Amino acid sequence: MAGFRNAREIADAQDAGRYLYRSFRKQATQTTGSGIWFDLSMSPGNPVPNYYIGAAGAFTPLKRSTDGGIDHGPSVGQLGRKKFLRKLMAMTPTATAAPLTLVLMDYIGFYGFVDESITDEQPLDNTQSPTRYVDGRGVQLMPVVVAGQSGGQTFTVTYTNQDGVTGRVTQPVKMTTQAVNGTILHSLSAGNQYGGPFLPLQSGDSGVRSVQSVLIGGVGDVGLFALVMVKPLATLDIRGIDAPTEIDYLTDCGCSLPEIQDDAYLNFVSLPVGTLAAAPIHGVIETTWN
Repeated sequence: MAGFRNAREIADAQDAGRYLYRSFRKQATQTTGSGIWFDLSMSPGNPVPNYYIGAAGAFTPLKRSTDGGIDHGPSVGQLGRKKFLRKLMAMTPTATAAPLTLVLMDYIGFYGFVDESITDEQPLDNTQSPTRYVDGRGVQLMPVVVAGQSGGQTFTVTYTNQDGVTGRVTQPVKMTTQAVNGTILHSLSAGNQYGGPFLPLQSGDSGVRSVQSVLIGGVGDVGLFALVMVKPLATLDIRGIDAPTEIDYLTDCGCSLPEIQDDAYLNFVSLPVGTLAAAPIHGVIETTWN
């Protein structure tokens, strides 16, 4: 399958009706922390929230056809075509949230309800496998709080990297003291071993194919988190509340359009300067296929 070779082919696809224009609106109901990454897929709005419901410790795939996410159009691979992100626009009218960074991602799937109170190594179940980005290239790990913790404990994850090498281990990170559901577990604006939104992989690795286990350090904690496999696609920065931010990947990025795989579950992770509480985020997405 081939993508677009030039701007003329993109224009021809538009003329032929091979595009989709969809809006989205997400609004966190929690009082999120300043400078802390937050998973908007868990927030109300359009699309409907995702609560990471699945068997504890088992990989659960996420798909547009079964789980929702932002509508990006029909599956086109069976026609020998590829789909791409053409435009992305977003805004917020709430000053406490801006500036605000948004990362559009393909949420490939997750390991549900990892228990922070267990200090023995927790093996994870890979009976089900990812259906997208199976080679793991560019796939990242994002730990999302689904039941609040006290924070301060370290943890690591053992995984298989993009080359199929097993036994790789993430660098140790700490659980944040921000206990709001949807918070990225190791995200904090200051302090050693905090960061986000993705776990730092072992040196030399660029992606993850699967996860084998999680190890919680210290005395454990009271919370639960979902370990999510994601593929970042595009980044957008809302700099203020006076105007939306828009990227046209044809005119602004020299025809470098991010590819969207069939049945992808699309949503956003966000980084507000202030809080996302009562801050609606409105936007539109346009896709096109060859």
